[in-house]
Amino acid sequence: MGWATLSNGFTLELVWGSFGRVYFQAMQIRNIAIIAHVDHGKTTLVDKMLRQSGAFRDNQVVAERVMDSNPLERERGITILAKNTSIRWKDTKINVVDTPGHADFGGEVERILRMVDGVLLVVDAFDGPMPQTRFVLRKALELGRTPIVVINKIDRPGADPMRVHDEVLDLFIELEATEAQLDAPVVYASAREGVATIDMDVKPVDLSPLFDMILSAVPEAPSDSTLPFQMLISTIDFSPYLGRLGIGRIERGTVNVGDQVLLLPMDTNQKNEQAKVTKLYTYEGLERIEVQTAAAGEIVSLAGLEGVEIGLTVTDLEHPERLEGIAVEEPTISVDFLVNNSPFAGKEGKFVTSRQIRDRLYKELERNVALKVDDTDSTDTWTVSGRGELHLSILMETMRREGYEFQVSRPRVILKKGLNGERLEPYEELAIDVPEEFLGAVIEKLGPRRGEMIEMKNPGQGLTRVLYRIPARGLFGYRSEFLTDTRGTGIMHHRFLEYGAWAGSLATRSRGTLVSMENGTIIAFALAALQERSTLFVTPGDPVYEGMIVGENSRPGDMDVNPTKEKKLSNMRTTGTDENIRLEPPRELTLEGALEYIEDDELIEITPKSIRLRKRLLGQSDRKKISREAKRERAGI
Repeated sequence: MGWATLSNGFTLELVWGSFGRVYFQAMQIRNIAIIAHVDHGKTTLVDKMLRQSGAFRDNQVVAERVMDSNPLERERGITILAKNTSIRWKDTKINVVDTPGHADFGGEVERILRMVDGVLLVVDAFDGPMPQTRFVLRKALELGRTPIVVINKIDRPGADPMRVHDEVLDLFIELEATEAQLDAPVVYASAREGVATIDMDVKPVDLSPLFDMILSAVPEAPSDSTLPFQMLISTIDFSPYLGRLGIGRIERGTVNVGDQVLLLPMDTNQKNEQAKVTKLYTYEGLERIEVQTAAAGEIVSLAGLEGVEIGLTVTDLEHPERLEGIAVEEPTISVDFLVNNSPFAGKEGKFVTSRQIRDRLYKELERNVALKVDDTDSTDTWTVSGRGELHLSILMETMRREGYEFQVSRPRVILKKGLNGERLEPYEELAIDVPEEFLGAVIEKLGPRRGEMIEMKNPGQGLTRVLYRIPARGLFGYRSEFLTDTRGTGIMHHRFLEYGAWAGSLATRSRGTLVSMENGTIIAFALAALQERSTLFVTPGDPVYEGMIVGENSRPGDMDVNPTKEKKLSNMRTTGTDENIRLEPPRELTLEGALEYIEDDELIEITPKSIRLRKRLLGQSDRKKISREAKRERAGI
């Protein structure tokens, strides 16, 4: 029928009893997060847990990976934003948070772990622990969360659950887990089939062993409701009708609709704000359910808190006691966002002014705790810092879909100073799985990029796994080279490792670009003459302007070309004058590919309809002047 949360820490479910009477049935609470490396099956596992726990009707049509509700998540097959849901098993309500698996979205994982008591660590039965597995597990162990290891994809060809079990145990020891955490229970599962077992000799039937393990291993949510209300805001949502919603777990006490509460900022020098709880929601399956009261241990959404931000503490008026804020690791990569000033500015975008772009960037900070935005000396340029290229490109893609038009610069690493004043730069841990025949090409390319091999092993199936320590700068532009060198068969993942000594100069792009020297429309006749010595980025009929990059030169150095050149009219008829023009398909530009490709003197023009590459200085004469001055400086003239 329905349910409510009372002050004793239990969720009370309204159930029809005999003679049509309604009575309350006590329900305990468990709060868990599902963490793993990307593509190890977190969202698919949540899918099956929802289905088998009765969250959907028997005849209800539900999409696959129903938790990936964001269009970008469905297109890319990855989880970007952490999401809340809940399932019922026996007499217990299990609040589940699905978290991102890519290292660039580690900020989502870090803040979500604050509002759960246990974690399901999902590990692929073939791949074993990967870079992001190490990152999220370290965060969970530091917070003292109770882990349950789920070795997933046991039905995958080449799966070796026992080997992966040993590797996970080695990882626990390496991360200095406590004795209790080392005794973490292990469940073997196939999320795709919706089955799990504790004993590999027993054929799995459903996910019941996993549900029972959650109830027995994960501690109950805190249920001390006699103390004053206190809650940490872990994430933010937005409703067009209610405004900002603060989401988190109630640490102690009880909150009711209509209560007056205090918002305590992380900075003790800032003023506390008073607010009124106008709406109160908990999670039931995939839906947000309105309730009148909620107690300690429950994950809730509060409406009416206008100034709410991630990391704030919400407390009772008379007991303003601040909880420890959410510590998120600092960004390592930054780009410049600029107002679009190309000849095509304002033709395709809806929001193009500096005020509109600045407001949108600062609005992103409300939900994206791992992002940082800084104003610059120029009123039309902002420095945006994030965890990685994917982290930043997701923001760019989201903004262009909302109608924004802007330009971005080449990514650059964020430097720090050491204790002795030396220059430090971020280093990444790079994990590569590659067929043996392509291993030599990969090692050869990573050498000039200052990569240091840490480990090499052969897990089987014809793949060799190599671990590298490499400057973050060394990975700029490498993914496309890697896919080419391995003919698309290699797999690479990386995560932030540490700050280390400046590695010196690295290998950069070895080829130049084709730069348009005319404004107009691209002609097939002109491209036919260019494609023999280049890779094209454009197609006939595309608009072009002076300074726009239309292709990659086959040699070092930029070359100015005329892609608008038309065929001269002639009354001469020969066998070769009217041959059909055959053009190769152009290289399709993606945001990630463009960010990897461009150099310091180039920009990406991003609009709702197009992604274009261009030179910072559009004029051919301006670029030549700058080039001459740079040569004179190098020569000491």
